[in-house]
Amino acid sequence: MNPLHHPRRLLLALGAALATLAGCANQDLSKYAAERPQLDLATYFNGKIIAHGIFQDRSGQVVRRFTVDMDGRWEGNQGVLDEHFTYSDGKKERRIWRLTKHSDGRYSGSADDVVGTAGGQTSGNAFQWAYTLRLPVDGKEYEVQFDDWMYLVDDKVMLNRATMRKFGIRLGEVTLSFYKQSP
Repeated sequence: MNPLHHPRRLLLALGAALATLAGCANQDLSKYAAERPQLDLATYFNGKIIAHGIFQDRSGQVVRRFTVDMDGRWEGNQGVLDEHFTYSDGKKERRIWRLTKHSDGRYSGSADDVVGTAGGQTSGNAFQWAYTLRLPVDGKEYEVQFDDWMYLVDDKVMLNRATMRKFGIRLGEVTLSFYKQSP
């Protein structure tokens, strides 16, 4: 019996497939709890860091390359991350994050171009960070949701992959490689 000839079976099969895909779409931060080295943002983002990145549109095409020079400073549980972006087309931007480290591995933060408060949490070597960014494009400003995942490789290198969405629609991805400078 062909399930395509039975609408009810077809709907059940489609529903099961969508449920499976939806389950695969979200990572589980707790799965990284045993991974080492343990990530502490206040330690990693303290001092000078350089990052190299790309932005890929939804088709996977690299449409923008950039570097970020960062300087992080922490006093107790309060941190400032001063980011200077230089894009391949020569454009420059700056973002200053004001971060708070909470006792349970959570972090919160704000920046002038971030809507509301960013929130995230560490587990093992991973950090998941979510926020809405006001993104200027061709003289207009759009509010875009970021879902950042960072993975500490060793005491110098961290990789970051962020998915950008608007109205739930995936716009593209940002990939970054961070390198912590020696003091």
